[in-house]
Amino acid sequence: MKTIYTDASGKTGVYCYVVEGVKGVKFFEKKGITNNEGEYLAVIAALKENSGDISILSDSQLIVNQLNQNYAIKEDRLRELAKEAWKLSEGRNVTFSWVPRERNKAGKVLG
Repeated sequence: MKTIYTDASGKTGVYCYVVEGVKGVKFFEKKGITNNEGEYLAVIAALKENSGDISILSDSQLIVNQLNQNYAIKEDRLRELAKEAWKLSEGRNVTFSWVPRERNKAGKVLG
């Protein structure tokens, strides 16, 4: 199982993911995004660009709990992003787990 760390900064529009043992991949969204949207976009990018079984680690408790269906998703935009992440997860073993910010390798890529 591949381990991938995700993180985002809504303030700057930058989001990224880091595959354990590999260089990180960074993205920039020109239109304004919230931090939570950026977190979802990082998860979606990781799912799109990496095949097979994946363990996704994020320091966003909200996103992890929403994707694990422990929290309701009240915002339409986030609900659509979660649906996309779930669709990309179909047919493979994908887990979403929380990791403390200081242990999130994607956060180091964001700087």
